Amino acid sequence: MRTIIDRRQLQELVSQGAQLVEALPAVDYNDAHLPGAINLPLKQLTRHTAASLERSLPVIVYCNDFQ
Repeated sequence: MRTIIDRRQLQELVSQGAQLVEALPAVDYNDAHLPGAINLPLKQLTRHTAASLERSLPVIVYCNDFQ
């Protein structure tokens, strides 16, 4: 389910243990990323790469890859 949140909501969710994922290409992630975010590039996302996420915790995904 897609839900758009603002900065305050993001900070609150992360402080409660939500996982922050940036689904950006690695070069964009390396240039600048949100503090505490992990990188799982959308075009490389598989069941195997997503296995690093804790299934019992909420996941917040940031993606700006429109290609």
